[in-house]
Amino acid sequence: MELAELSIDRSSSPARLVYGERFNAASWYIDRHLTEGRADKVAIEQAGMAVTYRELAQRVGQAGNTLLGLGFVPGDRMLMVVKDCPEFFYFFWGAIKAGIVPVPVSYLMRARDLAFMIDDSGCRAVVYSPEFAAEVVPGLAAAGTGARGLALDAERGILGDVAAAPPELEAAPARPEDIAFWLYSSGTTGRPKGVPHRHRDMPATCEHYAVGILGLGEEDRCYSAAKLFFAYGLGNAMTFPLWVGGTAILDARRPTPETTFETIETLRPTAYFGVPTLYAAQLQALDLAEAARGGAAGQGGPDLSSLRLCVSAGEALPPDLFRRWKAATGIEILDGIGSTEALHIFISNAPGDVKPGSTGRVVPGYEARILDEEGAEAGPGEAGQLEIRGDSTTPGYWNRPELEARTIVDGWLRTGDQYVRDAEGWFHYQGRADDMIKVGGIWCSPFDIEARLMDHPLVLEAAVVGREDDHGLVKPEAHVVLTEPLRETVGAEPAADALTAELVAHCREGLPRYMYPRWIRFVAALPKTATGKIQRFRLRS
Repeated sequence: MELAELSIDRSSSPARLVYGERFNAASWYIDRHLTEGRADKVAIEQAGMAVTYRELAQRVGQAGNTLLGLGFVPGDRMLMVVKDCPEFFYFFWGAIKAGIVPVPVSYLMRARDLAFMIDDSGCRAVVYSPEFAAEVVPGLAAAGTGARGLALDAERGILGDVAAAPPELEAAPARPEDIAFWLYSSGTTGRPKGVPHRHRDMPATCEHYAVGILGLGEEDRCYSAAKLFFAYGLGNAMTFPLWVGGTAILDARRPTPETTFETIETLRPTAYFGVPTLYAAQLQALDLAEAARGGAAGQGGPDLSSLRLCVSAGEALPPDLFRRWKAATGIEILDGIGSTEALHIFISNAPGDVKPGSTGRVVPGYEARILDEEGAEAGPGEAGQLEIRGDSTTPGYWNRPELEARTIVDGWLRTGDQYVRDAEGWFHYQGRADDMIKVGGIWCSPFDIEARLMDHPLVLEAAVVGREDDHGLVKPEAHVVLTEPLRETVGAEPAADALTAELVAHCREGLPRYMYPRWIRFVAALPKTATGKIQRFRLRS
């Protein structure tokens, strides 16, 4: 067994990763653990089953050999519409080890969108969980490219071939700069974009963030409510635990307060990765459970005692959510920002070093700058667009030269996020650049208004967009999800009118005068991407 060429110098911050000419990431993430004595350790755990590192290495080899036996050749692309399960690991790493490029995509996509990605990627086949056949099969037909469908089914699909394949597979020759896999950006607008990543990109995120910021180690058990098919979940639930020799905890179910609390109680993770929307729903569930117990806090609630880390990304974390979660659980939520293009988090709070309402400071190993409207670097307290660079950023978009030229300039990745950096180096999110609202000639952040609204005990979620008034002037409009159904009346006044007045007053008390929402709409849910990002453009339409 020949291992990839990599040495890590952790004597400085950031750690220094030195690659040889040959580096296939699968050798490091999969094969290395057998030589380091972890063969019998559990690598993946799910309700009712566990996979050791030895079994993982065998299945990865069998999956890679199966793909080669089906006619794949190095460089071919393979879409994956696969739920969170061990087979995701087997085919992702089996493909990389064989020199094939896996492309995980959202299993929430409809056939039309899948057809676009099948055609756009030029993939040879789509590996999919049988549950998603109703969208994958017509998606393949609509694409009309000749790509095959490979169902993860033991009787009629590809898993029978995997069981019969040999487990030994030598890693295909690869260099650190070669493309290992793709992701598709979820985006808040427009068609998804293919984002290739190199063999060296995953180690950069693992070493700089998972080890350097979170301090993950071999004893950690990582559970991500965010799924494997996008960048945040891919790191949380797969590359991070495999990098440190820990255990990945998987749950294929849709994440809800009930399912996540159950998984935490039964499988005892040490690190939990969520998104603000889910943390808000979990807090609501905790409050309801406490009320049902007659206000007996801490009596009979979910057992979260195994957790030492809670992480949030996908959307900025409102400070009220941070404070309420810490009061309820005793654990800080570490907010951070990452992207599909950067593969994972590049600005973050750190354990014991948190500023509520801030995204944190730059993760060692990355650089960040804020540019104003003229392209000059903004000073402390001045808003502008965030740009970052580091060893995990994509070398470019697939088949999007114009977008690539606008987004990646001299190695700097233009994130599209609006930020302010304070004098101590903390970064404060202001919203997406195209979500900013100019009110009375002054730019204001929808996130600041949303955070203020969420300070109110009756507000679960909020999203703010710009809307023209009767004079054609743009003012903030808030779309609000409440913690409980709205009553019909409050005394003689309609409840919606009474609560609207209360929320407007609440905002005017805590925000600059021009920033309060002029209209408030109460909605059952906010439109979001698969990664939990609010699609404000849909609220403007």
